[in-house]
Amino acid sequence: MYDWKRKGDGGLIKEVTRDGVTWLSFPALEETGLVAHAFSTRMGGVSKGCYSTMNFSFTRGDDPEAVRENYRRMAKALGVDETRMVLTWQTHTINVRTVTPEDEGKGIVQERDYRDVDGLITDRPGVTLVTFFADCVPLYFLDRKRRAIGLAHSGWRGTVNRMGQAVLSAMEKEYGTDPADVTACIGPSICQDCYEVGEEVIAEFAAAFREEHHPALFYKKENGKYQLDLWEANRIVLREAGVPETGISVTDICTHCNPELLFSHRTSADRRGNLCAFLCLKEEGR
Repeated sequence: MYDWKRKGDGGLIKEVTRDGVTWLSFPALEETGLVAHAFSTRMGGVSKGCYSTMNFSFTRGDDPEAVRENYRRMAKALGVDETRMVLTWQTHTINVRTVTPEDEGKGIVQERDYRDVDGLITDRPGVTLVTFFADCVPLYFLDRKRRAIGLAHSGWRGTVNRMGQAVLSAMEKEYGTDPADVTACIGPSICQDCYEVGEEVIAEFAAAFREEHHPALFYKKENGKYQLDLWEANRIVLREAGVPETGISVTDICTHCNPELLFSHRTSADRRGNLCAFLCLKEEGR
């Protein structure tokens, strides 16, 4: 077990190691028995230097063969098919793509014919949704009743524009999802203690969230900057979208607080790899 710096008691997210690969996992999703999922760490891959060792980005300058091997290792450890993974093309939107059979393998074994996609949904067993991170917030969704899943990238722009609501709305439209049937998880990302922002960002959050929430979301410091809580903001979005409080798990692990174990843009700027969130609806009998 690694020495994680945590903001809580660790009960809602835990470390898992299998086949030499280490990731973080939510018991709330595990206990359903319906999905395989992970939030990757830096451990278990073959990348070198500032990408070491488990980098999943093909676009940051890493050796493409090393990145492919990292995907193979993660797929084997999770028990999923890497050739059926579907990758986002993130640009801080709240655009959500419904994954079809034609999308399987896009970003891995075939080119993506889309961009400006920060969220993915599907009800196809065996398809693994993949999103990228290095401080922004991963959002996991499982509709236990309709057996559908969603995965999204939510930075401050995605959060203030309610990416969580966008995913749930897309799932309701495509699959008839009722938020009351959803298990939602807010994954490892930058914590409020580490996330300093300017007044222009806070102005957008102040306008987007009711005043009663402001004290929990941000506070001003003597230097005129603010500390912003993306975890709490996303929790509020999910609650207001209809997900029960008991259906929401919030991480207590910050990417910036754990730079040896997780990639963080605030720590390393562009000299880093990317982490990934993975979510797959299990096939019957598996």
